[in-house]
Amino acid sequence: MSTQILNALPDIPRLYTAISEWGACVVYLFAIRRRVPLVRTGVCLLLGLITLIGVQYWAGTLPLAFWIFSMCLAVAVMYALIVLASGVSILSSLYLVVRAFVLAELVASLHWQLDSFLRPKNGSTFAPASIGLLMLIYGASGCIAWLAERRNFADVHLPPPQRSVFISLVIAVVTFAMSNLSFVSTNTPFSGRLGVEVFYIRTLVDLCGFAVLFAQQEQLRQNQANAELASIDARLDSQHREYLRSKENLDAMARISHDLKHQITALRMQVDPELKSQDFEQLEQSLQRYGSQQHTGNPVLDVVLSTKERICVQEGITISVVADGGLLDGMSPMDVSTLFGNALDNAIEALKQVESKEKRLARLALYASGQFTLIRLENYYMNSLDWRSDGELKTTKRDEGLHGYGVKSIRHIAHKYGGEVSISAQDHWFSLCVLLPMKEGTLSLVNCE
Repeated sequence: MSTQILNALPDIPRLYTAISEWGACVVYLFAIRRRVPLVRTGVCLLLGLITLIGVQYWAGTLPLAFWIFSMCLAVAVMYALIVLASGVSILSSLYLVVRAFVLAELVASLHWQLDSFLRPKNGSTFAPASIGLLMLIYGASGCIAWLAERRNFADVHLPPPQRSVFISLVIAVVTFAMSNLSFVSTNTPFSGRLGVEVFYIRTLVDLCGFAVLFAQQEQLRQNQANAELASIDARLDSQHREYLRSKENLDAMARISHDLKHQITALRMQVDPELKSQDFEQLEQSLQRYGSQQHTGNPVLDVVLSTKERICVQEGITISVVADGGLLDGMSPMDVSTLFGNALDNAIEALKQVESKEKRLARLALYASGQFTLIRLENYYMNSLDWRSDGELKTTKRDEGLHGYGVKSIRHIAHKYGGEVSISAQDHWFSLCVLLPMKEGTLSLVNCE
């Protein structure tokens, strides 16, 4: 089969290829949330650039048969650079390096095609005009790619699913093979025979490959966002159903308690007080405990607090509540039950891990501060907290796919009313603070999505 290309363009300088590969790594290193200090990233980038240049020039001394090997070696250096400079997992780095490789191929091919078209026949590839074009194409392409990928990776948790990594790897391999097919053989239906035509095909195929990878990441981001919203909605619905059941139980308990108090009074009149007084006092105290309810000024909050206080009594947890429920006027019943239900559930879950009953303490306060409604819940904790790179707490439960959305649900509700959530931990005290702005003394929705 013929491999001869008519009017073939010169090969892309090794230096330009190395810079393109390095620049693509820079794009993705600054598009994701790195887990290492910026100084480490800078040192790794400097060493990575030197290594990539060295690998490219060394590969230029090898026979043509080692072309694939030299490309794999360059990709391996890019992979090591991303691993060391980002601190993300091995799987995440593999996902990033295949995207960086396709981007590097696209930028290098696009620049060389334009440079070969604009440069005079006898002009030097290192002439000021050529260097200026290099900086323009590489810089503009890198900035555009960074802006696009930063949005694509902003809300996505790494590492991605293994299936997505495999698909991206296949896309990158197919893109590389098709874009360089003409250099292997011009005698195929997908090959070019002219130098300009070959680079046109290469640039177009690389652009399509990058576009497919971009669309794949966009779809992954959408899927993860939809999964989180579905989990939050499911938790909202579960909290609301729990509230309705709790309200029915509390109403029934209050009626039973009220009726039994009258029955106890009647019994006292019929029996000897000296013999049965102590037993009746204990029974009345027990009924008083189960028949009592919170009265904050918000009936939904009353039900939630009464239900959670009963759980606290069963678990040996001491909780103090100072709440002005009237400040929640304007918040929907479902949001009230979900917000406080999630917050108290998280606190109770943490306090169950505390061995000492004396340290199972929680404090809840709901009060006005200026033009804001402030909700503060504090609880003691023993186990160390595990923070994720996005500032959220990792769930302590084994199944992260079904748990860990409590704080996200609280934050989602706070944002609906224009508020913010802050979390802090100090001296084994965990503090959750929700700040909600009031308009004319009441809460109002600012985002109904």
